[in-house]
Amino acid sequence: MKIVVLMGGTSAEREVSLATGEAMASVLATAGHDVRRIDTAFGAKQLPEEGASHHRVGLEPPRASDLPQAHGALAIDSVKTPSIAETDVVFLALHGGFGENGGVQAVLDMLGVAYTGSGPLASAAAMDKDLSKRLFLQAGVPTPPWFLLKRGEDLSGIEDRVRRAFGFPCVVKPNDQGSSVGMTIVADPKDLPDALRLSEEYGEETLLERYIPGRELTVSILEGYDLPVIEIVPNQGVYDYTSKYTAGRTRYVVPADIPDETAKEAKRQGLKAFQALKCRDYARVDFRLSPEGEIFCLEVNTLPGMTATSLVPKAAAAAGIAFPDLCNTLAEKALKRK
Repeated sequence: MKIVVLMGGTSAEREVSLATGEAMASVLATAGHDVRRIDTAFGAKQLPEEGASHHRVGLEPPRASDLPQAHGALAIDSVKTPSIAETDVVFLALHGGFGENGGVQAVLDMLGVAYTGSGPLASAAAMDKDLSKRLFLQAGVPTPPWFLLKRGEDLSGIEDRVRRAFGFPCVVKPNDQGSSVGMTIVADPKDLPDALRLSEEYGEETLLERYIPGRELTVSILEGYDLPVIEIVPNQGVYDYTSKYTAGRTRYVVPADIPDETAKEAKRQGLKAFQALKCRDYARVDFRLSPEGEIFCLEVNTLPGMTATSLVPKAAAAAGIAFPDLCNTLAEKALKRK
């Protein structure tokens, strides 16, 4: 197939996207496909072969001021390039921002181009954590209690509001970011103002949520396949940006060492969350498992990391699906829709 991999972009997850995109492009090219790489931050400019291989994900997410300035016209140009008009499938390796919130998907739909993953509606719903949690509750999927703050809102009584809603510790994070960008777990109320300032650096809205102690689980959804639950065990602290993208900082247990009934329930709730947002093809659903054995859905990632060592490929490998076969399967699903 002729395949274009869209990667990079202008979100705070740019570095992660470049790593995902290069991993996908490399394995698809090795499988014999005609692969081209495009960074949506620079319009229709194509990256050379292995053009992003030198990119490494840093220990911390880039500051918002250090990112390429978002320019919608450039992103649209990258989608309208002749390379895409002539391609069979666009492989979306974008994370966050215009690439994951449904914007790119809507343009590709209008152009009649086949692409991997969920459509505009599911992408937008999953990227908006407040909206997705409302849909989870409607579908009967348990999620931690929360409330939303808009930038500029009066914060004079915020500490009391947190105490009334769910207490401390609590999670403070941007409403529309991934990879734990801008996230803080606030145990001491005096740290709340700094956490809110950090979140506002990355988004117009901040979500405050009850912190669920216990274990971190993730359910990978690949339509047509049964993939095992993974437990995420950071070596120290919480599973933040540094733990996610620094080698050796986190241990992954595949399949998770949990009772069979708990694993079945996590898969059941993961699929319900996937369907509630009208996702398609694949996604990753993140959960917390409390010490009492209760499962709480945090979010759905419609474009999860897809390097050979990322969580969805790890789950697929445990089910006997090699990384090249996983990428081919996603491309074929997109092509079939076309």
